[in-house]
Amino acid sequence: MRIVLITGISGSGKSVALNALADAGYYCVDNLPPRFLPELAQFLANGEECHERLAVAIDARSSASLDEMPGIIRDLASEHHVRVLFLNASTQALIQRFSETRRRHPLSGPPARDADIGLMASLEEAIERERELVAPLAEFGHQIDTSNLRANVLRAWVKSFIEDEREGLLLMFESFGFKRGLPLDADFVFDVRALPNPYYDHRLRPLTGRDEAVIEYLDALPIVHEMIDDIRSFVLKWLPRFRDDNRSYLTIAIGCTGGQHRSVFIAETLAARLAREATVIVRHRDAPMEVGESSRSVASGHMA
Repeated sequence: MRIVLITGISGSGKSVALNALADAGYYCVDNLPPRFLPELAQFLANGEECHERLAVAIDARSSASLDEMPGIIRDLASEHHVRVLFLNASTQALIQRFSETRRRHPLSGPPARDADIGLMASLEEAIERERELVAPLAEFGHQIDTSNLRANVLRAWVKSFIEDEREGLLLMFESFGFKRGLPLDADFVFDVRALPNPYYDHRLRPLTGRDEAVIEYLDALPIVHEMIDDIRSFVLKWLPRFRDDNRSYLTIAIGCTGGQHRSVFIAETLAARLAREATVIVRHRDAPMEVGESSRSVASGHMA
């Protein structure tokens, strides 16, 4: 059975991700206590109505048994194909979302109401408490920072996540703009703002680093290739160490001012040049998406 565990911070989009998986044919369960996961998987895999795909959302509402999750994930992975999707967002974005929806955070309320869970008096305290509770799960999963994502973009990224079923370390190149903040899901961040900026060419300003005119502009600059070569050398040097550490995902964030030109071009170029070294996905956080476009997967030197 293929199992996707969705976890992370409340308000970061777990419901959107779960709905996307339901649309993809997964049997979906929200807020299942972790200790019941093995029983549910066994029941669905061997029951009268045999299910091949299961998605379960787990968050701080199950805090009493979150400590059991690492062991449960390892046990499930010995019998099933298990992947973990960890959704995160900045505290500022989360506060705004809870304010707009008027929903209560699962850990907010009078502190004395539930001493075991430890409900917090303020929303900000509840968010930080939840970060502490779910932090150990982040290392098991593919992380997505939804702070600046629209719901349709998150759905597209979740779809890309479940479509790529290859084993081994997944190398993610994510472009972003510093003016919208650092991506929380990055393992390494490279700042390419020192490079010439196509934004100041009025002909190139409305385009992105995937458009031919911007590609020609940046590709003709030796300093751009010097930056790309340096980042590539760094990644190649340390990639074996992360494989030895049994990491499933490694996210390399490339940032420029707006996340539209330089970072996009460099992320695409690095992905193509490292496609023979690992399974590679390219993701653009802040560049305008074309209709029907999601993150693109690269393997064996070819864009998919």
